[in-house]
Amino acid sequence: MRRDDVMTDLRLLAWTSPNCPTGAFAYSHGLEQAVEDGEVKDAADLVAYVEAVLLRGGGWIDAVLFAAAYRAEGDQLDDVADLAAAFRGSAETSLESLQQGRSLLTVVRAAWPHATLDDFAERRGRSGIAQPVALALACAAHAIPLEDGTRAQLYATASSLVSAGVRLVPLGQTQGQIAMAELMPTIELAATRALEADPDEIGTNAPRIELASMRHETQRTRLFRS
Repeated sequence: MRRDDVMTDLRLLAWTSPNCPTGAFAYSHGLEQAVEDGEVKDAADLVAYVEAVLLRGGGWIDAVLFAAAYRAEGDQLDDVADLAAAFRGSAETSLESLQQGRSLLTVVRAAWPHATLDDFAERRGRSGIAQPVALALACAAHAIPLEDGTRAQLYATASSLVSAGVRLVPLGQTQGQIAMAELMPTIELAATRALEADPDEIGTNAPRIELASMRHETQRTRLFRS
């Protein structure tokens, strides 16, 4: 493997790692409420929940907008960024995406600086920066292939939710890894579809997840922020 390929892999690992200080560990994308309601009781339920997020919910939208942001130029990028910042079904999932997006952009600018990142951050000012847009911009600026970045975007979503599920259900760490293994084909399928999707025609079809997220806003005892 060439050194450039190794560096690409390492940067993607760093940006999607739980050690990257974006606060991803604090969010469950409505999963905490689903566990409370008895909708997610075991590893199989968790896999089904994450599959719905990746293929029909917020994870799907993020993957499509990741690809759109990666390909965008000039004013088009700001249009995609505005859409990504607004495309959320609840206040908590909006916070989830925007807080992580802003944090990721700050981290990448500090550790892997690039003029494109600085220009975008300055242009956006206080406007919202969704997580998939921040990751797409970092990948594009550092010449990481679109296909690799799209898979990483989806993997990061799945990994974060499985980690939350391990703590909430609760499950053992081995069950969590089995869940991730079972989700690999779904990640690949979602990535393939996202690269071919038209951002002007996307939508979600995961109402139970959206409702769980909305109800989580008033859940009595909470470990997570969404």
